[in-house]
Amino acid sequence: MEIINGLEFYTVDEVFKKASKSKAFIKSYNEEAMRLNLVMEIKRVRKEKGMTQLAVAKKAKMPQSVIARIESGQHSISLDTLNRIAHALGKRVQLV
Repeated sequence: MEIINGLEFYTVDEVFKKASKSKAFIKSYNEEAMRLNLVMEIKRVRKEKGMTQLAVAKKAKMPQSVIARIESGQHSISLDTLNRIAHALGKRVQLV
């Protein structure tokens, strides 16, 4: 912690260390990390297959903007949408 003009400033590591003591924080953090990993995997597989967002969207019967929003990492994804995208990419959704 550093104090400048009477204001306390903390590093990201200091804030994370304190927040990580909360079970609710850890649960939310892990869920978000899994969601972002899923987004990166969708994008990786799409590019690996040489497909555009538009091609995946057409095959999944949805607007290209949905694929773009998902790949941006800013939006969540329903299981139905995930299943349609996975199918369009030749993959299966498997819950364990």
